[in-house]
Amino acid sequence: MSANNSEENLSGSQNRRITWDGCSVLLDINDGDRVLFARLTAGSKIKIGDKNCSLLPLIGCPFGSSFQVEVGAEGPFLAPLIPNAQGNGLSEKTDDQTMEECRDNRALVDNNTAQSLTGEDIDGMRRKGATGDEIVQALIANSATFEKKTAFSQEKYRIKKQKKYAPRVLLRRPFARSICEAYFKKHAEKIGFLRVDTLSLLPSLANVTAHSNVLVFDMLEGIVTGSVAERMGGTGYVCNPYCGTTPLPISIVRMFNFSDETCKRILSASLTELQPSDGENSTSGDQLVDECNIKEQQNKDTVSSSAKDLFNMEEISTTNMETDNNVAASPKCAKTVKAGEKAPSETIKHWKEHGFSSLIIAAPNLDAWDIAKDLVPLLSYSAPFVIYHQYLQPLATCMHNLQSNKMAINLQVSEPWLREYQVLPSRTHPHMQMSSSGGYLLSGTRISSSDQN
Repeated sequence: MSANNSEENLSGSQNRRITWDGCSVLLDINDGDRVLFARLTAGSKIKIGDKNCSLLPLIGCPFGSSFQVEVGAEGPFLAPLIPNAQGNGLSEKTDDQTMEECRDNRALVDNNTAQSLTGEDIDGMRRKGATGDEIVQALIANSATFEKKTAFSQEKYRIKKQKKYAPRVLLRRPFARSICEAYFKKHAEKIGFLRVDTLSLLPSLANVTAHSNVLVFDMLEGIVTGSVAERMGGTGYVCNPYCGTTPLPISIVRMFNFSDETCKRILSASLTELQPSDGENSTSGDQLVDECNIKEQQNKDTVSSSAKDLFNMEEISTTNMETDNNVAASPKCAKTVKAGEKAPSETIKHWKEHGFSSLIIAAPNLDAWDIAKDLVPLLSYSAPFVIYHQYLQPLATCMHNLQSNKMAINLQVSEPWLREYQVLPSRTHPHMQMSSSGGYLLSGTRISSSDQN
């Protein structure tokens, strides 16, 4: 899944590929060892190791830029990282040289005596203004066993020291894939254990295209809503139905850096407003409202903590959390248009008359059939829908009921499967650890039935 090519501007001259004051970013520290979200402002700071670094140097830089933590006269700061033309040393060796290398690590003993450089020596180098790379090179030069290691062991040693003495930060653009991967890695429960390949299938199976009217029942903090709006590229409408009087939280949508025009097209509407005025579904709708209210009360503390963790997924201390909340609430960061505003009555009337063109349900905490029996009738005939659930049995029950009530055809339950591969010279293999399951999807097409009650 990739970000759409039709990128709207916050203003006439805003370049969406370059960061700006108030935008949200995804910071990848030390090649995925730590991932967190941040809002770029002049006063924003992050803690990397034992150093607090200002995010001011990141404003105005292209997404994809790399930075390295350095210590200057005024304290730690993020310095732009210039790519090394020589690479990491391994790329210069041919495959034949790698295979012919006869060194091994059998004679090496880890007894903490190989390194002659002490902690006091390193502190002295820092006081004299030595960079992180210079400290790493000094450690390598003073290691008695470095030259005896294999090329792979040398590279691992170099990377380990680099992460400690010269941490690097990759400035990533938050879009559907990067946001989903970041949450799935650290806080998968907050997005219902929705894996990135499963997320990519949701708008595909629902046939989400430009100028669509998509009904999205999203109880995953807005990750599905944001990916649908991103795919539509500022056209059409995304409607978030809700039970009772309170819209569902879609806090993750803020991370997408959507323009005001896109935010205007993310609306919310009460389920009672969307249902037919004759009240044929009022009984089941009331049951769904009661169930939603119970779940909302049970998950109140969880939703609150998720909102606090939005801008810093790994900071635990109270001080850092308060700093992030103050940054998020800053008037400079507030947008004039907020995603999820209540839909106008004229728009709701149009949806009731013509139906929605697609339906996506992502509510693992609720019964799939209780939601589907109320939302599927809101679709236009021949419109596709897809339901996500972490477990198989709720979808199997929902599929049976849809068939029995002759509400849909082309019903299919699928289980996405994903495995990442490491691709390196002489070390290409599947990752040793992988996700066991990315959930299940029930897809189908709504039909009209003359005997449907």
